[in-house]
Amino acid sequence: MTWLITGGAGYIGAHIVEAMTEAGERTVVYDDLSTGVAERVPDGVPLVVGSTLDGERVARALTDHEVTGVVHLAAKKQVAESLERPLHYYRENVEGLRVLLDAVTAAGVPSFVLSSSAAVYGTPDVDLVTEETPCVPLAPYGETKLAGEWLVRAAGRAAGLSTACLRYFNVAGAARPELADTGVSNLVPMVFEKLTAEEPPRVFGDDYPTPDGTCVRDYVHVVDLAEAHVAAARALRASPGRDLTLNIGRGEGVSVREMIDRVTALTGHGLAPVVTARRPGDPARVVASADRAAALLGWKARLGVDDMITSAWGGWLLRHPEAARG
Repeated sequence: MTWLITGGAGYIGAHIVEAMTEAGERTVVYDDLSTGVAERVPDGVPLVVGSTLDGERVARALTDHEVTGVVHLAAKKQVAESLERPLHYYRENVEGLRVLLDAVTAAGVPSFVLSSSAAVYGTPDVDLVTEETPCVPLAPYGETKLAGEWLVRAAGRAAGLSTACLRYFNVAGAARPELADTGVSNLVPMVFEKLTAEEPPRVFGDDYPTPDGTCVRDYVHVVDLAEAHVAAARALRASPGRDLTLNIGRGEGVSVREMIDRVTALTGHGLAPVVTARRPGDPARVVASADRAAALLGWKARLGVDDMITSAWGGWLLRHPEAARG
């Protein structure tokens, strides 16, 4: 098979391309490079520069590269920005997916894996979130991910498309420094940015109903996440007609304060965090049950939080050598 990876030049996408390639799968990257980096695409992997809103270009890419499966990651992903620009998020994340699915079904591509998010759950009042937990997203970002799942499942039923919707929890870490996250919208790089500037990291609210008052999240290493995509892709190929919806997480909660303490300890920076106001759309606790992924894919996260922090720090130091202590 040949897999088209939309957003394959991005942080998560590049790890999936590498994992798929190492597993012997042929890949093609489709990316508009608005946030992706062309240098992340491995030698020998074709790169098609384009938007998922460009149906003709998508269709040509599917045909030119004889694509037989799609992993769709290209999307806007910042919760706060989605509150400010909801129409932009619906256009990019929902209409872009609709255009892509139109081309995929017209070309007869049999398998489709969607990058979804734990944001679809909103504020779940449970210790562990299962795939049956009601979806009540808090912000347009989560709404667009849930609408995307509906589109994928509907297209799958109508066209006989095998589908998998993977709901990511909080992704961190790097396979190697060159592939590390270059953005600062996630907690770990946000802390790195503050420490590099010799400023205290920020905690957005400490009055949540959690043990230490800060938000609790389930962090998963990006290498484990990439391996979950390989497992999902192979499951769809092995059993045509499947319709999977799976949480991808570790099943362990870590609070924001605990995470910051571990970052400062592992990097050698000792600045204590400061507490600021809550951010809109942040639920108190979201921790996965990943039992279904284990049962249906044989997948389980292997790497822990310290692995995530140290590997991400290596990538940060590659671009910010001034952050090194001593």
